[in-house]
Amino acid sequence: MSTEPEIKEKGMKALLKEFGELDTEIFIKMIHREPFDYTEWQEDLWSDKTMDQLSRKAMKHQKNKN
Repeated sequence: MSTEPEIKEKGMKALLKEFGELDTEIFIKMIHREPFDYTEWQEDLWSDKTMDQLSRKAMKHQKNKN
């Protein structure tokens, strides 16, 4: 399990890698500006996938991570 500072650092690196500096700044401003319910967002995140597909995806991710 990572510490909060480690998670924050990894998150920033991921955002910067994916979005670049400008879009990362815009994304962070959006998150602070708009109300955001993580639980509600997550309910729709994988609505097009079966539990089996999600399980395989998670196992593949874990295998690649190690």
